[in-house]
Amino acid sequence: MDKAVAQKNELSELGMLRKGLAAGFPIMLGYLPIALTYGVLAKQTGMSLLELTMMSIFVYAGASQFMAVNMIAVSASAMEIIIATFVLNFRHFVMSLSFMNSLRTVERKWKLPLSLGLTDEAFAVSAFHPEEAKEKHGAFFYLGIFIIAYVSWVFGSFIGGMLGEVIPANLSQSMGIALYAMFIGLLIPSVKKNAKVGLIAVIAMLINFICVELGLSSGWGIVIGTVIGGMSGIFLLKEEQE
Repeated sequence: MDKAVAQKNELSELGMLRKGLAAGFPIMLGYLPIALTYGVLAKQTGMSLLELTMMSIFVYAGASQFMAVNMIAVSASAMEIIIATFVLNFRHFVMSLSFMNSLRTVERKWKLPLSLGLTDEAFAVSAFHPEEAKEKHGAFFYLGIFIIAYVSWVFGSFIGGMLGEVIPANLSQSMGIALYAMFIGLLIPSVKKNAKVGLIAVIAMLINFICVELGLSSGWGIVIGTVIGGMSGIFLLKEEQE
């Protein structure tokens, strides 16, 4: 009897994991070309295959890795790269608070490992599936999203590094358009459900643009745009949450 129940729970966990992998499949399609681009650019900048792959394994932050590669190319110091990366990724504090709030019903032991896999795209996909957090093995659903995203990013970086000496620089730079296409692809389904989500995105974009025009760095522009955009969402979506 106990053995049958255990097998049923195991299947349930595997089922949620598969569901998460399926939900994260679009992220994989978006990450692979971007990771390939990063790997090619990093290799052409002078980083070794091991260095660029280890950066993807331990840093796992696309925008920061692209920025770091550009800063390495202009001989920036390690401290400058670290500070710039911190500023650029400051928005993760906001995303993490929101994500952890949606996982209030998930066991605490899952929250730390899940937080390590949080990226912009994984956060967006997870936000489309809030109900899974209330299910018994809901943590495995989000784990599936993060696994497929992480593995595809590291694998793509490695392959890009191997191709770095083959692909022309102008071709690798043009591949960066996939980053914007992926963000748009993740935003459209949510906008179709609620047009106010699109308005929030526009507000964040305008705030970022104004900050940069006023002379602030792009990193601070992203931080301020994210915070103000998120705060606008509190008021715009307040009626629907009540």
